[in-house]
Amino acid sequence: MKRTVEIVLGVIGMVGYGLVAALGGFMLFLQNNEDLLQEVVEQNPEMGLNDLNTVMEGMGAGGWALLITSILAIILSLVSIFLIKGNKRPKVAGSIFIVISILGSIVTVGFGIIPGIFLLISGIMCLVRKQGTL
Repeated sequence: MKRTVEIVLGVIGMVGYGLVAALGGFMLFLQNNEDLLQEVVEQNPEMGLNDLNTVMEGMGAGGWALLITSILAIILSLVSIFLIKGNKRPKVAGSIFIVISILGSIVTVGFGIIPGIFLLISGIMCLVRKQGTL
């Protein structure tokens, strides 16, 4: 039985988590950008330096969380796709897809929910579809 749909959904989920990883990298870039810090202070003089430092620290922590979670999701999705390829172990791949989708959506605080939906559908299809005899 061909598992083309599951593989395509897995690749779409990987691309989505790639975009989330790019967002995390951009947040880290913004955190370390001194010019941006000066510009924000000039535009909002009522914002205290402590408030700004708190926002920047939050961006850094959030950026790392998005980046690490997305990279792990991409790697595990790739492993699952290799497990699906050739109909080797679709049940294991489906379980990995479902775990990735749930944990990725929770840890990224909703940023990874769309790619997570694609991986969840792929995981359910891996578990539900029967293995055909060739």
